[in-house]
Amino acid sequence: MGLFSLLLLLLLLPLLAPGAAIPRSPALRSLGRLHLPTRLTSHPTVAGNYSILYFKQKVDHFGFDINKTFKQRYLIADKYWKKDGGSILFYTGNEGDIIWFCNNTGFMWDVAEELKAMLVFAEHRYYGESLPFGANSFKDSRHLNFLTSEQALADFAELIKHLKQTIPGTENQPVIALGGSYGGMLAAWFRMKYPHLVVGALAASAPIWQFEDLVPCGIFMETVTRDFKKTSPNCSESIRRSWNALNRLATTSSSLQWLSVALHLCSPLTDFHDFWMLKDWISETWVNLAMVDYPYECNFLQPLPAWPIKVVCQYFKDPNVSDQQLVQNLFQALNVYYNYSGQVKCLNISETATSSLGSLGWSYQACTEIIMPFCTNGVDDMFEPHSWNLKELSDDCFEQWGVRPRPSWITTQYGGKNISSHRNIIFSNGELDPWSGGGVTKNITDTLVAINIPDGAHHLDLRASNPLDPKTVLLARSLEVRYMKQWIRDFYARQGKAVLNNF
Repeated sequence: MGLFSLLLLLLLLPLLAPGAAIPRSPALRSLGRLHLPTRLTSHPTVAGNYSILYFKQKVDHFGFDINKTFKQRYLIADKYWKKDGGSILFYTGNEGDIIWFCNNTGFMWDVAEELKAMLVFAEHRYYGESLPFGANSFKDSRHLNFLTSEQALADFAELIKHLKQTIPGTENQPVIALGGSYGGMLAAWFRMKYPHLVVGALAASAPIWQFEDLVPCGIFMETVTRDFKKTSPNCSESIRRSWNALNRLATTSSSLQWLSVALHLCSPLTDFHDFWMLKDWISETWVNLAMVDYPYECNFLQPLPAWPIKVVCQYFKDPNVSDQQLVQNLFQALNVYYNYSGQVKCLNISETATSSLGSLGWSYQACTEIIMPFCTNGVDDMFEPHSWNLKELSDDCFEQWGVRPRPSWITTQYGGKNISSHRNIIFSNGELDPWSGGGVTKNITDTLVAINIPDGAHHLDLRASNPLDPKTVLLARSLEVRYMKQWIRDFYARQGKAVLNNF
């Protein structure tokens, strides 16, 4: 089974559909989910006060045969909202529990007062508590048939209409969509599909071009490699050489036992499948580090030091050491990510899941419309060579869910690179973020703008303000607010209303 054939399918989390037993290949989990694939151990970065509410949504917005409804969860915070000249910031929820995203999107809370904004966080169908068929939502492809980005966008549209009809003062206020990663993709697509409902969108770390052949399939892992190489060429070279070292040390049961001890694994490696999972887990770690290479200590996924890649690379100073020494160095590097707190007694390669990010739902989406090609060649990147194989992905998806992927549907539905007819979308990308390779990094028009953050990792600009934030992210946020203020001014100008000077 090829490395990336299961890419957006099973890697996400350790739970697959009941009875499924599909082996995983290295680096799959980390690439397959747009959000971060490690177990959640963090505390919220935001302690905001919000109300938890529910709205009755149609299971199927586009057909007339099914009248079933479900409760979509959403959150509202209106501490700084003003009826006179205010705005609504609408978070387009992505693949997980909306409270987790709410608590880790500090930017919205930071700018709420300045924009006199009501904050709304809408949960994506099939995630968190917003389950169209309750406990049966993931039973089979028939129940999952309504899990698409189009249905999710329709949910958001209906929710906005509901809010404007039921909350006095909101009916004539501008709505701005915001989101990060898959949520950023949804924010951009929402503005494209429903421009009459949202005046603009901030799409942070949104790889809307990571489809078909719009970008090279190797760009993601090349960016991961560049992050490590930027710290030290010896660092990325050591990681590149570690794969062959591990392969040479995994030829017998006794050598697997030695690896288990050297890497302080909680459960010993007993066969090749375990070894496969080990390399998968190691690859995922390097990808995670690239995505969360933040400039301050962070407890987002794991307790991590500031600039964690720099700390990791301290253990990869010499790629020419023996295989055994390289594995010892590998353990020290992995320990930075999994045991920075010093409280972990052993490393568990099966603990890669977060209860706040949905596994089954995303694995289905990754088998239907979210089809992103990935590959490595071991030369331009620091990973083992693996090609993109759509046929294998299709076969695996059919075995798993009874469905076949439609790799061209996203570009057909949302336009691919032909989006210049749209307006008022900010595409922000951190240059340290591997997903930036599939994002919009150059202005398309004067209203479809790219904001690049040289020192930014995965949607750093959406995180809460921190004294250690680099100047580049401070500038990015100020530009984002400036654009949003302009959208608000333009909205009220079209209504013939003046707004205060702070806009």
